[in-house]
Amino acid sequence: MLAYTTMPTQLRSNGIDHPIVPLPFGPAHLQQISFFDPGCEIYAQGEKAGNIYQVEFGAVRVYRLLADGRRQISAFCLSGEVFGLEDDANHHFFAEAITGTSLRLFPRSKFGDISQELFSLTLRSLTRAQEHLLVLGRQTAVERVAAFLLDLAERQGGLEQVELPMSRMDIGDYLGLTIETVSRAFSKLKDNGIIALPTLRSAEIKKWNALQAMSE
Repeated sequence: MLAYTTMPTQLRSNGIDHPIVPLPFGPAHLQQISFFDPGCEIYAQGEKAGNIYQVEFGAVRVYRLLADGRRQISAFCLSGEVFGLEDDANHHFFAEAITGTSLRLFPRSKFGDISQELFSLTLRSLTRAQEHLLVLGRQTAVERVAAFLLDLAERQGGLEQVELPMSRMDIGDYLGLTIETVSRAFSKLKDNGIIALPTLRSAEIKKWNALQAMSE
């Protein structure tokens, strides 16, 4: 459930003048901070799109339910990333917190003077969507998982230790694979010494070049 919401403010400052996670529209635009428990719905498909959201910490899955009841995840949003951009008044996807997640909420009604920032964010979202389509077009499950791990590593600062806040089922729904296929792909990468799996929710990249070659 929703744990709490604060009044518009700037939180989690580094003690100087700037928040730890950069604000997408500059410090002049105050924001409401909301915390969501794991599995809590942030918004539903068809709801009025009143805000744009930035992940302060935690992780979010954006998905749509297909006609046959299956779930297709279109994006995972991590710390600092923005989601909820829509081209009309309603949301076209569901958004849900994966872990305990803090979000900054920016009302769309106050965005008349930041069209350039919105345009930049929209282009980034389009680029990520295009990259996702390229991943889905890969022929093998191992190639898809390899590309997914490299994308996460890049978004988390290029560290060898990649955090996986999402479940194997989430990854499968994102890559168009079954949970069993995702697990086999992780095991194959581990058996080949390309990655290590210290925990269920993390992966350590051992051979960057091999992983990159598989994802190209």
